[in-house]
Amino acid sequence: MPPIQTISTGFVVAMVGFFSSFPILLQGITAVGASPDQAASGLMAAALSMGLAGVFLSLVHRIPASVAWSTPGAAFLAVTAPVEAGFAGAVAGFVVAGALTVISGLWRPLGRLAEAIPTPLAQAMLAGVLLSIVILPVTSVIEDPTVVVPILITWFVLGRINKLLAVPGAVAVAGLSVVIHGDLSAYDPASIVPNPVLVMPEFSIAAVLGIGVPLYIVTMATQNIPGLAVIRSFGYVPGSRPLLGAVGAFSAVSGPFGAPATCLAAITAAMCASEDSHPDKEQRFWSAVVAGAIYCGLGLFAGAITAFAALAPSVVLPTIAGLALLGVFAGSMTAALADETCREASVITFVITASGVTVLGLGGAVWGLLVGGAVYLVQRRLDARNIT
Repeated sequence: MPPIQTISTGFVVAMVGFFSSFPILLQGITAVGASPDQAASGLMAAALSMGLAGVFLSLVHRIPASVAWSTPGAAFLAVTAPVEAGFAGAVAGFVVAGALTVISGLWRPLGRLAEAIPTPLAQAMLAGVLLSIVILPVTSVIEDPTVVVPILITWFVLGRINKLLAVPGAVAVAGLSVVIHGDLSAYDPASIVPNPVLVMPEFSIAAVLGIGVPLYIVTMATQNIPGLAVIRSFGYVPGSRPLLGAVGAFSAVSGPFGAPATCLAAITAAMCASEDSHPDKEQRFWSAVVAGAIYCGLGLFAGAITAFAALAPSVVLPTIAGLALLGVFAGSMTAALADETCREASVITFVITASGVTVLGLGGAVWGLLVGGAVYLVQRRLDARNIT
């Protein structure tokens, strides 16, 4: 039986992890072509995948292995144009990203290659992806201030008290706005019943290079690698192979049901692994187990949550998504510009990514990383010549 303290921590972790970011996940899945039923299935599959993966890894390895869906990955999808095959092509990208994560765990050269991507460039790419999302609360407040202003005020006030409460509190006010402004008569009670939708992936160069590889890079650089670092910082010594292999496998299996990427968590991992979880380090894994079980329970209500969110005024989900990612955007920009030696390459990566251009079927995130990486390599070679 889990200690009471770990149960309460696990509950808080699950509430923060789910309700702080599910609007972003829905935005991302929908942007790459998912229908309402497919989006509900994707939310359900993502919640079940991260819940089961967290329970499995924590029980087997006896460490607080908190698992999440890739919020930065979902943000990347939200600004990505659908590939020619539609959502079936996006699903192919999800499967590829999961397979690459598995390979990273089993075959060290690929893992080292992912880790070799300069952190400032990876963060600049993420910041470029997030830019068009974090400005949405500004444009939304002009479009419908009566709905958006209460959400913004709630987010700001709660953020001064406890940053972990800010976005869930904003989600609660958003839910109230649905009750006030939405047409509840259109709510279908049948949506409460889970309805997984299997989508057969259609592989193509655009799906692999335009969705799969960038999704893998964003998730590895901003979730999996930091997640491993957080767990190790609390004195645990997990092997990267079993952890990456497991989250990658869960991603590949849940991808055909619409879930983008399952990955190691960083923020919620710190919550599970800290002394606030339990004074006894050997008991803290129960917090991740409890959180995983609650994620699974929430996943079973994904259809109801998605149907309810669909009744919201059009400005609500973009506003919540922008607020939820504002802190991530600030951190990414700081990390991207911190190193003066590659600041120019980071800025180029950011600008090209934020432009949203699509050339040869590849989006701005891919081109931003390619061009920025080329500038970075040239600059390093020139610097090395000047030194010698």
